[in-house]
Amino acid sequence: MNKNTCETVKLPKGEMHIYDFGAVKLHAYQTNDPIDDEVFLVEKAGRAAVIESPCFRDNIAELTAYLKDRALEPAGMLVAYHGAGASFLPGVPRYATENAVDYSARGGGRALIDGFAASFGDAFDPTIHAADHILSEGRVTVGGIGFVIHPTSDAFDVEIPEINAVYTHMLGHDCHSIVAGASHADAMVAQLESYIARGYGLILTSHYTPEDLKDARTKIDYLKELKAIAAASADRDSFKASVQKRYPQYSGENYLDMTAGFFFP
Repeated sequence: MNKNTCETVKLPKGEMHIYDFGAVKLHAYQTNDPIDDEVFLVEKAGRAAVIESPCFRDNIAELTAYLKDRALEPAGMLVAYHGAGASFLPGVPRYATENAVDYSARGGGRALIDGFAASFGDAFDPTIHAADHILSEGRVTVGGIGFVIHPTSDAFDVEIPEINAVYTHMLGHDCHSIVAGASHADAMVAQLESYIARGYGLILTSHYTPEDLKDARTKIDYLKELKAIAAASADRDSFKASVQKRYPQYSGENYLDMTAGFFFP
C-alpha cells in the first residue's frame, strides 16, 4: 500500500485519510491538535477497532460524530502511549498492557498528561482510560480483526497483519523525535530495522501521518547521525546547534530540546 494512496476527508478541525484494503479499511485521523496526535480506526464488517484516543475535547466530539456518520460500531480501543481522553467512547472496552496502564497512571505518560492539562486547560481531557482487558505479548482479536501485541519499555506496539502494517509511538521521517540517549537511539534503530526486515507496507505512529519503509531508512540515518553529533559535541547547546544545522527543515524542536537534555543531562 502506497502511503499516499488514500481518500482524504476534511473535517471541521481534523482530517481523515482512508486506506482501502478491501475487507478492511484504515481510517487515519489527523487531529490537528496542539500536539499533532493521530488516532486510527481499523474497520471491518461495520465495526471499528480504535488505536489510541484523542485527548482534546473538540477532537473527541469530532471523532465520535465521524463514527456515527459512517455507521461504524466501535468494538474496542487499544490504549498504548496516549492514556488521556477517557471521555471518548464511554462503555467501549479498553485494552492495554500492564506497563501501559502504569505509564499513563503513574509514569512518564502521567507526567505528560499533567503538563498538557496545565498548558491547555479545559480544552484538554486529562482523565485516564481504565483498562478492561490486560494484554500481554501475542495475538488479540478486537472487532473481528487480529492484532499482535509487542510490549515496549513504556507501553506496546501493535502489528496489524491483515493490512501489513504496524503501529508504534513515533517515527516522523522529517521531524525530531525524543531520543533518550545513545542506547535509546540504538534500540530505535534496531526496531526500525526489524520493520524493514518484516516488510511492513505502512508504519502508523501517534504523531504523524502513515509512513513507509523508505521513511524508516531515513530515520535510521538520522538516529545514527544524532549519535555522531552527540559524541562530537561539548554540551547540549552545541549539540542542538549542530543538529539544527544538519537538519534545518525538521519540525519538532521541542522534541530536540528534550533529546539534548537526555544526551547532556
